[in-house]
Amino acid sequence: MTDQWDHVKALAQEPPLDFSFKSINFIQDLISEEPRPGLRPLKRSKQGKSLTQALRLNNNVLNDLSDFTQTISQLLEYPQNLAWIDLSFNDLPNIDPVLTTFLNLSVIYLHGNCMHRLTEVDKLSNLPKLRSLTLHGNPIEEEKGYRWNLWGALRR
Repeated sequence: MTDQWDHVKALAQEPPLDFSFKSINFIQDLISEEPRPGLRPLKRSKQGKSLTQALRLNNNVLNDLSDFTQTISQLLEYPQNLAWIDLSFNDLPNIDPVLTTFLNLSVIYLHGNCMHRLTEVDKLSNLPKLRSLTLHGNPIEEEKGYRWNLWGALRR
């Protein structure tokens, strides 16, 4: 167990796999796209997959997360450890249930999308580690009870 914990802590120190500002329309496009270089180089496994638990997909033109699990499995060595994802400033109309399958997610940025229904937040109730969620800049921000619903989603 100690080795696994050390491994997870090491992943947390790695920079995110960054596909921001790439005009990506489909998640599958990530396979052929080169991630942005960061201040520190990305570490990779022997199979060439990224050793990180953070993913930046912000400022693209995504409107769904079709094939998300399969694509992330090709990019990340340990996709089940995905803890942080930035999907802000895309064209997402809802919270895709695929996000709820990544039980280690603690940070999800979804601000600046196209979400209209406050009930979308309820989908995230089974994420035990979720501590930070952004949804401002979506049409749901205008719904009555917006802040309380967000607070409730994070308190479960």
